[in-house]
Amino acid sequence: MSEIADIIKYEGDNSVFIWKHPDEDFNSLTQLIVHESQEAVFFMNGEALDLFGPGRYTLETQNTPKIGKILNRTTDGRTPFHCEVYFINKAEHMSIKWGTDSKVQYMEPTYGFPISIGASGEMSLRAEDSRRLLINLVGTENILTREKLTGFFRSFLMTRVKTYIAQIMKSNSINIFEIDENLTVFSDAIKELLVKDFSDYGVALERFFVTNIVKPDGERQYEKFKELHFRQYADIAEAKLRQQTDVIYAQTEAQKTVIASKAIATKREQEGYTYAQERGFDVAERVASNEAVGQFTNMGVGLGTMAGVGGAVGGLVGNAVGGAIDQTQDKDTPVQTGNGTDMFKARLDKLSMMKEAGMLSDEEFNTIKAQLLSEII
Repeated sequence: MSEIADIIKYEGDNSVFIWKHPDEDFNSLTQLIVHESQEAVFFMNGEALDLFGPGRYTLETQNTPKIGKILNRTTDGRTPFHCEVYFINKAEHMSIKWGTDSKVQYMEPTYGFPISIGASGEMSLRAEDSRRLLINLVGTENILTREKLTGFFRSFLMTRVKTYIAQIMKSNSINIFEIDENLTVFSDAIKELLVKDFSDYGVALERFFVTNIVKPDGERQYEKFKELHFRQYADIAEAKLRQQTDVIYAQTEAQKTVIASKAIATKREQEGYTYAQERGFDVAERVASNEAVGQFTNMGVGLGTMAGVGGAVGGLVGNAVGGAIDQTQDKDTPVQTGNGTDMFKARLDKLSMMKEAGMLSDEEFNTIKAQLLSEII
């Protein structure tokens, strides 16, 4: 028999899930040291017996009830015994890469065209059930590394992932052109479906991330629907921007009008006239510049009719009308041109304009109108 071990402890590294201690001969005084996040399983004759959690143990019969019973039968009470010890690293193994070995074929749910995609990402695993993991995966192996464990799972992982990707995209109506913004939801859904598959082997799937979706860029049909998809959002965004621009322009023009109106109102206030008086001046100026302005004397409209305008503008209006009258007739010679009725209508129209502009009161308008009527009757 080889040298009997005095201390049994884990001597592997953190990249290992299961590590078998090289010594196989022990006695009842041998010390077993199990670190935090570890478990140790004793095998005898190919059967998993006692399981030890974190701590320090002396391999006495009372501490190893299952092994003790066998020892009492096989060694006739002698303390040396022969068995195997496996250490299980129960720490979480992170950043384990995965990826589909071929593209997934499915029907795009939004636009209804066939498409092929691939996927890749990372996951983290943890040994959950030590006995199940040893029995189902390790067998007679001395070590189970992260790479070996991933290799064991690769075939079923690829089959499951490709099936689940198609199912989830179809059931959740995930648009292929918007899948990147749904990677978190996508990852969580696939993880939930994979948990049971890993648990059957004593492994806990702690995290599962889809970090990249390989799309069929360059394929004619894919590119056509891609352009259609992004064009509709671009058109909506452009319409909204144009609408906002039009609103801003309208607000700017309205503000310009307000500013201009305030400026004109300030000017009137400084020069001492109102809007109605300004309009009266405009009408009087048009009347005075009319080619028939000489008819004012026949209408009985003198400078006095401008008195209602008042102030500086009244003076300007009076001067404009008076000047026009002086240029067209002598003081003592009335002007008689054209048909009497037509002349009456022309004068009456001008009187009406002056009344609407506030230059004549109703009484003044009626007086002059009566005078005009008396001239043609």
